Amino acid sequence: MGVAETKRKPVGRPAGSGKSNGGHSQSLVRGLNILEGLAATPTGLGLSDIAQIVGLAPSTTHRLLQALHKQGFITQDADLGLWKIGVKTFQIGNTFLEARDFVATARPFLRQLTLESGETANLGIRDDGMAVFLAQSESPQMMRMITRLGSRAPLHASGVGKALLAWLPDREVERILQARGLNRVTENTIDTPARLRESMAEIRRQGYACDREEHAIGLNCVAASIHDQHGNPLGAISVSGPVARIPESRLAELGGLVGRAAREITTQIGGRLPSSDER
Repeated sequence: MGVAETKRKPVGRPAGSGKSNGGHSQSLVRGLNILEGLAATPTGLGLSDIAQIVGLAPSTTHRLLQALHKQGFITQDADLGLWKIGVKTFQIGNTFLEARDFVATARPFLRQLTLESGETANLGIRDDGMAVFLAQSESPQMMRMITRLGSRAPLHASGVGKALLAWLPDREVERILQARGLNRVTENTIDTPARLRESMAEIRRQGYACDREEHAIGLNCVAASIHDQHGNPLGAISVSGPVARIPESRLAELGGLVGRAAREITTQIGGRLPSSDER
């Protein structure tokens, strides 16, 4: 069983009427907005939806689409007329993954976690105050948790996110909370700073984070962070599955598996495990 994703109309940053504050040209900013919108909708978008994203007339939007298509960044479904992300965009994104060599190091550990737990294993990083999922080993079970690679989740409302938050400096946590807040995703989501601080202290003590139906009702998750040579959190790995197979009584067992794998990955990439009171 995968996590049902609600189809929302993509919302992009509207292009301004002049040059952006960073000095980028209008066309570049609008083109990047188009790519962001298409990346958020793998099934593709029609011309009118894309025009709404960039806040332009369809004719102007079509010219931008043609330019991106000519360079190989996007493709068009000839039958449906929908525009989608192209091979060159994938290649650029894949270069990012190759540069983050801990992703490649983590893949066999994800597969081993799935073998040992029977559940889906994920790897995520922190980006712009959110958890972003980069790699996955799917459970062989018919009912299983599946996360689309590249999808995002709030740090405070996901196992991977909480594992990362727990090891960040207090000032960085405060910055994220001011920017993102503590919105409730489910009725179980942590939604006060006091509860979040208690949760992060517990994560540091036990070495793993638990998501008890905080991101999706019916799904539990256990996660642990991977650290760089300075002890800073680079990313986090997790095991997720239905509450029926990951009840409260199994969280500590899976926490041990995930925590051990995260420590081994940290060691292999030359990282350092911080002490429980170090941030």
